[in-house]
Amino acid sequence: MNIDILKDEIFEIQDNNSPVFERIALDVFNFQASHVPIYAQYLNHLGIDPSKISQLTDIPFLPVELFKSQRIIALGLQPEVVFMSSGTTGMVRSHHYVASTDLYKRSFLKAFKRFYGEPSDYCMLALLPSYLERDGSSLVYMMDELIKQSEHPDSGFYLHNIDEMAKKLTELDASGRKVLLIGVTFALLDLAEKHEFNLKNTIVMETGGMKGKRRELPRPELHSILCQRMGVKSIHSEYGMTELLSQGYSIGGGVFSTPPWMKVLIRDTNDPFCYNASSQSGGINVIDLANLYSCSFLELKDLGKLDAKGQFEVLGRFDNSDIRGCNLLMAE
Repeated sequence: MNIDILKDEIFEIQDNNSPVFERIALDVFNFQASHVPIYAQYLNHLGIDPSKISQLTDIPFLPVELFKSQRIIALGLQPEVVFMSSGTTGMVRSHHYVASTDLYKRSFLKAFKRFYGEPSDYCMLALLPSYLERDGSSLVYMMDELIKQSEHPDSGFYLHNIDEMAKKLTELDASGRKVLLIGVTFALLDLAEKHEFNLKNTIVMETGGMKGKRRELPRPELHSILCQRMGVKSIHSEYGMTELLSQGYSIGGGVFSTPPWMKVLIRDTNDPFCYNASSQSGGINVIDLANLYSCSFLELKDLGKLDAKGQFEVLGRFDNSDIRGCNLLMAE
């Protein structure tokens, strides 16, 4: 197996329901089963012989909690960056040892362009308190690169200077410039409660996460508040997390689509090795082929459901799951 060829093949996938996706996913599985010690140990613990895995639905998914206690990285590699999850005081944080920042950049840039076009088409305003106040945020890393590629002098990060952001946002929107305002949920609510807008040229995108600053709101209620106060027809959402190198996006209603090298499956809540049909809720499993040097097959603690088009909704969290920074919103 030529790993360099495999890296390129991942981002050439056009359809995550195609035989091509399944073939590449199986190649990635075989690589990780032999080169990622923690995943190999997990397969051995389950009594799984990797040579007997011949279809996508037979691949075991690694519980995402292991990123909190284990160093998950391919043999012989050292991380170029370590991403760490957010967490309240005393909470154990996940660590993602990323052996190739190039893979991450290729993944988030290609996905952004697929859903939104060129970064240079936008002025980007990132309202990310909590993320900016700690080290190791994969979201800040992504937004820093997108801000650079926007090449707009007013693009940048905002911490607690909400009044300054409100003035800048109003001016940019009125100028006719396309604006992307991406923010952690509690900060967008702070902005919307303090200022009212009538935005015509701005996409408002929430990344989820109240960070213990506010009570959790059902997503429809949150989006209704933001739509009314921001003067927009819909609120976009980003679905990502420390343990993934790819993101899903929603253009409204909390229904997410993924790039073609990422796929969501819904597992039965009582049997993690069985999968539910469309419209049935269950646990979210994610295949993220950009996670080439860690693990591409992750069993998450989010609950969700798929529709017939392969789009997914996040319905909440399993009981006793740690609060995470991204998309902790509960849907009705």
